[in-house]
Amino acid sequence: MLEAPMPNETLPAVEYTLFETAIGPCGIAWQTGEAPVIHAFHLPEASEHATEERMTCLGAKAVAIPAPIEAVIAKARRHLARDLQDFRDAPIDWDRFEPFSRRVYQAALDIPPGQTRTYGQLAKSLGEPQAAQAVGQSLGSNPIPLIIPCHRILAADGKMGGFSAPGGLATKEKLLIIEGALSSLFDEF
Repeated sequence: MLEAPMPNETLPAVEYTLFETAIGPCGIAWQTGEAPVIHAFHLPEASEHATEERMTCLGAKAVAIPAPIEAVIAKARRHLARDLQDFRDAPIDWDRFEPFSRRVYQAALDIPPGQTRTYGQLAKSLGEPQAAQAVGQSLGSNPIPLIIPCHRILAADGKMGGFSAPGGLATKEKLLIIEGALSSLFDEF
């Protein structure tokens, strides 16, 4: 859990940008400071305007994009165009997450593109086999989907489960098709 800043302490500013991908406009927000860290990632909304509206509540539109964030944007574009990428080196501020969620997100990052796990399998890999529901709750509040690949986690019966990013389960299915974890009769991506 994030703690309130000390009276003389200032929080880093948050900036964002939108960028085009093979599946539509995405947004990324980062905290500025000594080294920029990803604050949020948004998959496409119904329109570019809707994606931008969601981003504006996070901070100011960026004038310049730091090199580490540009690198993540380039990877996201390639990934969504089916040139699958590894995001484990993305600049994430792990300290902003409570310990259990941090462990869940880090475990999700270890699942390669094209593979899936169930909520129960992820809980078991954390040494907490009874925590499948808690894993699902953590993943449901993931502020940086795609980079932390919560879309790779399925329900126990192999069904899609939930997905709280824009587009819901249709977006989750699209991401899994892009990664080759699902096939579709109407594979339009």
